[in-house]
Amino acid sequence: MPIPGLPPAAAWRSARARVAMCLYLFLPAVGATDLADTTTLDTIHVTHRASPLQLPSGSASRLALTVMETPASVTTVDRALLDARGVRTTAEALAGVPGLVVASPPGHGNTVTWRGFSAGQVSQLFNGIDVQYATIAARPVDAWQYERVEAIGGPASFLHGVGAVGGAINYVTRLASLDHDAARWQAAWGSHRDGTLAIGANLRDAAARQALALDLSLRDGHGWVDAQQRSALATAASWRVRLAPGFEHTLALEYQDEDMQRPYWGTPARAIDGSMRIPAGLAGRNYNVADGRYAQDVRWARSLLEWQQGGHGRVSNTLYHYDALRDYRNVESYRLVDAGVERSGALLQRHDQQAWGDRVEWLHEGRFAGLPSRWSLGAEASYNRQTRFPLSLPGVVDIVPQEAVVPGRFLEVPGAEPAYRPDRTNRLRSHALYVENLTTLGAGLSLLTGLRHERVALDVLDHRAASAGNPRRFQRRYRPTTGRIAMDWAATQDTHVYAQASTAADPPSGVLSTASSGALRDFDLSTGRQGELGAKLQSADGRSHATVAIYRIVRRNLAIADPDKPGQTLPVGRQSSRGVELAFGWRPLDAFSLDGNLAWVDARLDEFNESAGGTVVSRAGNHPANTPSRVANLWLEWRLLQDWTLGAEARAVSSRHADAGNTLRVPGYATLGAHLSWQAGPRTALVLRGRNLSDRRYVAHAVGEHMAWLGDPRSWELVLRQDFD
Repeated sequence: MPIPGLPPAAAWRSARARVAMCLYLFLPAVGATDLADTTTLDTIHVTHRASPLQLPSGSASRLALTVMETPASVTTVDRALLDARGVRTTAEALAGVPGLVVASPPGHGNTVTWRGFSAGQVSQLFNGIDVQYATIAARPVDAWQYERVEAIGGPASFLHGVGAVGGAINYVTRLASLDHDAARWQAAWGSHRDGTLAIGANLRDAAARQALALDLSLRDGHGWVDAQQRSALATAASWRVRLAPGFEHTLALEYQDEDMQRPYWGTPARAIDGSMRIPAGLAGRNYNVADGRYAQDVRWARSLLEWQQGGHGRVSNTLYHYDALRDYRNVESYRLVDAGVERSGALLQRHDQQAWGDRVEWLHEGRFAGLPSRWSLGAEASYNRQTRFPLSLPGVVDIVPQEAVVPGRFLEVPGAEPAYRPDRTNRLRSHALYVENLTTLGAGLSLLTGLRHERVALDVLDHRAASAGNPRRFQRRYRPTTGRIAMDWAATQDTHVYAQASTAADPPSGVLSTASSGALRDFDLSTGRQGELGAKLQSADGRSHATVAIYRIVRRNLAIADPDKPGQTLPVGRQSSRGVELAFGWRPLDAFSLDGNLAWVDARLDEFNESAGGTVVSRAGNHPANTPSRVANLWLEWRLLQDWTLGAEARAVSSRHADAGNTLRVPGYATLGAHLSWQAGPRTALVLRGRNLSDRRYVAHAVGEHMAWLGDPRSWELVLRQDFD
């Protein structure tokens, strides 16, 4: 198969440009008189979308394959789908991934649970780059600047490095394009005084040798919780230059600024008959201090160089720098007691993180042992440094009434002071070599293999007083090798069946960019293995498609509490999951479409001990916390009239446990949404959208046994959008 010079979306735009040029050349020949006699026809709005199985697989392979050709569970939520579903943030985009649940408390990033694993066991990448801190760095960002979101289920260390036993998610930013000029803007206003203004443009010179692109969004909202307010700015700019035929360079810059005043950390809950319940009147209460704050300042710079070697190869180089500063000042934990709400967890903290890296890749198509073969070879080097400045005040802060409106200020907490003192600095150096190959064997069979070897050096400098448990300096070296082997059978052009096995390596607990010597002193990396069977099919006319995946994952050597030595850990834990994921789409009529996904997972802590009240307790056989066994999503669109479209969506999440002891169950929930869209002109759309229309109060994430982070109540939003292509 030849390597496409352009991705399908760009190729389509190029084809459209050629059609427009033909019309341009033809119309002048008609003459002014003929044009005056012509009849203007009604505008026709084309809403048909290509099958998602024909989209590029993106971060699931480095071989420029489509989703259909990739023998793995792959989901791509492209720009058209982000707009159609009214996606506001990267967290909302993830509903398109089968079986995935996400919550975003302010002390976390997009806290993802997928295939029975969560936190650092699911990698979250930015344009294919892992900053080794997804548990915090992957904060929900306004989705305007993103071209698509990609996801691959199961181990992906062989593609993206240490981590990713449960899966990998990649957020891909829009870049300047030499194919067309475009401009767009959007304004939205909704419940809780939530407003957004966003603009974007792509401009080329006359010879199409260079292009500039800019995307910018501003969002400000008060939120549904007492006194919470969030303001955010996200912008992405890029400059693409064609230096010579087939030789292009792109400079890409991004800036994100988020400031959340008095962020909501959760609602105290009660246990009633083994179930977590929220007392009436507490939903919407904010027990954080009046001057509570979360803020982040993120900068990205990337230099992208690409050389297209005819039709048989491509060389690319990515040089990048990442700089992030995050500040916290909050009282974060609340618990119901007879006298009111007991508050604890006072924390003043700063994270200062920087990362540098360079990646070079060569993609080549040729023959291997006389068979058609495609190769990808790459090398990557990165340096990641992070210093944390925590001021953690243990113990109970105070007890406030349940109806408290402004419960104090942070500096009123005993021991609080406006000072940042470093705790430790983690320096992480990584070097990797990787190779991926696809060989066509014949009779519809193809073999996909991948291998990655890394050398990771961790250097931890402790700024506190040295002790036996916390030495002044701690160093570890890791040399993981991970891989994938998969067989794909194209039974027909539109039906593929595959089987694959893949491996992963990840830290035994936490992430390397913040890990302490105590967490890693006696540990190697954990290992993960997955076996997966799947099928992908679509109709010949592209009106329907479906994918199914059956998998089993086992993670070994994770950290567990030592039953014989309280306070110490052992690298002998084991966790596993097995499940089924299904995604489908059906368009029986041009005016009607139905899309959905559903998943079932059985996740277990096979060998796991934890410390509970100073006593080590075995949790073997239990389910991991915040892991539902069933998740389902459904989207429906119906074009009522030529310019009017009605849409509906539903999401259902089954019950799950709030703790590893499985003593407290979190009730499941279902939410409904709908939207009405009016195409006011060929370039203008007005959308009225309602979310959680039944106003269901539900727990999106259990924060331990005594606190719940609630999902959003019913809300409305009016969006005006214009596109000029």
